[in-house]
Amino acid sequence: MESELKTFDSKENEPLQAVHESSSKDDRPLLKSDSNANSPKVSGVEELEELEKKYAAYVRKDVYGTMGRGELPLVEKLLLGFAAVTLVPIRVVVSISILLIYYLICRICTISIAPTRDEEQEDYAHMGGWRRSVVVQCGRFLSRALLFTLGFYWISEANRNTDTAEILTSENEGKEQSEEPERPGAIISNHVSYLDILYHMSSSFPSFVAKNLLMFNSKCLGCVYVQRESKASDFKGVSGVVTERVKEAHQNESAPQMMLFPEGTTTNGDYLLPFKTGAFLSKVPILPVILRYPYRRFSPAWDSISGVRHVILLLCQFVNYIEVTRLPVYYPSQEEKDDPKLYAHNVRKLMASEGGLTMSDIGLAEKRIYHAALNGLVYQG
Repeated sequence: MESELKTFDSKENEPLQAVHESSSKDDRPLLKSDSNANSPKVSGVEELEELEKKYAAYVRKDVYGTMGRGELPLVEKLLLGFAAVTLVPIRVVVSISILLIYYLICRICTISIAPTRDEEQEDYAHMGGWRRSVVVQCGRFLSRALLFTLGFYWISEANRNTDTAEILTSENEGKEQSEEPERPGAIISNHVSYLDILYHMSSSFPSFVAKNLLMFNSKCLGCVYVQRESKASDFKGVSGVVTERVKEAHQNESAPQMMLFPEGTTTNGDYLLPFKTGAFLSKVPILPVILRYPYRRFSPAWDSISGVRHVILLLCQFVNYIEVTRLPVYYPSQEEKDDPKLYAHNVRKLMASEGGLTMSDIGLAEKRIYHAALNGLVYQG
């Protein structure tokens, strides 16, 4: 499952249906060779270095090299071989068992109740009572168990205090802070890997934007599905559904929060791409969270490596690491409420400053170009 869970950029005076027109174009696979004559052709060390400078946000820097296909030292090959016959089989069996257990739990908890249907969306996020409690608590526990199985034995978590945030946002004059804390409607996170979702599920069990290909379990999270454009005249689109969900989570304590990745794609973890405004159209407070994956041999970042290769190499690592930084709830000023682009920019600037991330101007389109170029280099070699 590719974790480019899209948040949708809405511009003034544009219909929300335009979101679906653009999203359909983003369904193209990232790591397939492109036979188009306009695709970049690269060869040699100089061309590769030039590509890495231009698309630095997607460059792998671990011992496995570009696309995870670099030449490995003998010691690394021996470690991979040992892990492949010891760790990998155990982790595969345990991971599948965890997913099946949660699937059964979701099935049992949804017996005899109908899912909520809205704008071609279908989920069980609004079920209440013991059913919701079991689904959430078991989901959090099993998500953490799955991370543990994958080698994330310890998770370093830090909460930044309010004073720090006030200093960093002092440029925004007229910021309206509530005397009583308001519940954030969405969790805004940088996007490094599909593992981000597992962490957020284990931490707060939010809903998120997903493709239709996910399993039944995602319906219990209240996922907003990326659908083909509807012909109905009253169709709000995914952006509209997300905005409503965020507002509902802000106003209703029992409603699940939305987790959104405003970058729209993954990076190598050292950069922060431009934010799409879909996450900020609701004009409500949000909770910024910064994820980092320190590594010694293999980077868990899903940047310029294929999904299958990434999973195999991840399973072969003896220990993996996550560092989490939670910032204080961000309350938008009136100016930010009136201008979602300003709201998105200021949150991005804050997260980059607090997380030590470099702000980059490239996005998903450039990522596709970089991947096509790398594939061209591989096939030429």
